Amino acid sequence: MTIEIYGIPNCGTCKKALQWLESHGIDYQFINTKENPPSRELIEAWAKLLTTKAMRNTSGQSYRALGDQKQEWSDPQWIDAFAKDAMLLKRPLFVKEGTAVLVGFRAKESELRQKLGV
Repeated sequence: MTIEIYGIPNCGTCKKALQWLESHGIDYQFINTKENPPSRELIEAWAKLLTTKAMRNTSGQSYRALGDQKQEWSDPQWIDAFAKDAMLLKRPLFVKEGTAVLVGFRAKESELRQKLGV
């Protein structure tokens, strides 16, 4: 079983996540969302499991550039925005067996192990 990790190579949080996976001998496939942005359908499936709020990269320039109207956006509007600009997606995003299981990398080790099934 391989875990897919969606993110960008120069993201510090992604680097930490990859190091953690490697140190625990967990197989993964890294998908660079800048070079291979996820489809709207894939993002929509992730949002059903993780929520669009949890998936927002609120610390990025793309997010700040959206302006105040973003506070009123519906889930479909967020999904459209994520599909147009993958930099709006919080990183890393973990997918196991086709199912989004975790976004971000701040959980305790026990929670990481449980969500990733390792």
